[in-house]
Amino acid sequence: MIYLKTDDEIELLRKANLLVSATLTEIAKVVRPGVTTRQLDTLAEQFIRDHGAIPTFKGFPNPFGPEFPASICTSVNEVVVHGIPNDVPLKEGDIVSVDCGTLLEGFCGDSCYTFCVGEVAPEVKALLQTTKESLYKAIEQALPGKRLGDIGYAVQSHCETQGYGIVREFVGHGIGHDMHEDPQVPNYGTRGSGKQIKNGLCIAIEPMVTMGSPALFMLEDRWGVVTKDGKPAAHFEHTIAIHNGKADIMSSFEQIEEAERQNR
Repeated sequence: MIYLKTDDEIELLRKANLLVSATLTEIAKVVRPGVTTRQLDTLAEQFIRDHGAIPTFKGFPNPFGPEFPASICTSVNEVVVHGIPNDVPLKEGDIVSVDCGTLLEGFCGDSCYTFCVGEVAPEVKALLQTTKESLYKAIEQALPGKRLGDIGYAVQSHCETQGYGIVREFVGHGIGHDMHEDPQVPNYGTRGSGKQIKNGLCIAIEPMVTMGSPALFMLEDRWGVVTKDGKPAAHFEHTIAIHNGKADIMSSFEQIEEAERQNR
């Protein structure tokens, strides 16, 4: 069942999501060759807990295997989603998608950003740019009276026309007291189809886009999901509220992008 939020609940969601954005900003300051994703995880968990919140990913249940063992997902290069932090140093030219969630004052935050590690290949930069563009094109469709298919179509049409693949097995979602609520928000669809968007709807929109085929397989850890062709994938995510007749972006990339620029 879809649970529409009140103005007060939306403000609590905003606080949780801004903390996620602040956490990703701290990560942006230190992403560079030689850093391990486990170090990023340690930094993120400490920052989240220091701000009175709980990292919602840590201990998250898995129908296919063990609980998630870390506070962030770190998906490097061909890993699309749910990468487990480890001790392998990042290297020049890598990309790493960092997905982060918090629980603060009873509400969840959720956002993802794909970082460049040093200088990356132009074609990889283009993948990241297109994926990020598709997120904002999707948000433009998140208006009362529109439908979820309009959001999915915006992502799909922008990315597939440029030769990229759209991941279908993993989708965006509603968000509130729980990290994953109804409705599901696919990154593909038909305009005018799906559930109608209404004021009070709070959703996480998260394009997951591959440079090549969208075909995937799951790693032996039963969490990480990888492209079958070994080509890289990008993942960007904002949590939004449909509020006062428009899409209100509750997470933010602004400080993340500024930290990235200063870290170069």
